[in-house]
Amino acid sequence: QMQLVESGGGLVQAGDSLRVSCVASGRPFSRYNLGWFRQAPGKEREFVSAINWSGGSTKYGDSVKGRFTISRDGAKNTVNLQMNSLKPEDTAVYYCAADFRSLDLPSADRNQYAYWGQGTQVTVSS
Repeated sequence: QMQLVESGGGLVQAGDSLRVSCVASGRPFSRYNLGWFRQAPGKEREFVSAINWSGGSTKYGDSVKGRFTISRDGAKNTVNLQMNSLKPEDTAVYYCAADFRSLDLPSADRNQYAYWGQGTQVTVSS
């Protein structure tokens, strides 16, 4: 079993930056691909970004390309999501997730992720 704990959410204004982080424990961190998803009220959970087990491959949803950057720190068992130029439509609960398949290309399919954190709220005011 892997435990994922997100942090760093909050209330910001449009155009601001924010970084959310996720600390993993319970399983060898380096073997997992990691992803970020988000869910706004009344909407389905949406893919945001993912990074493979080595950190050598990343993927982004179309709505965040060029604004968000995902990274991982093996020494701290942490995956980070740096969010710049935030928009009101980025408002959602952000979830960290782990895919134990260790594929070279990270997946955007939420059904491939076996472990999930509890989420952290990000609110962007206009």
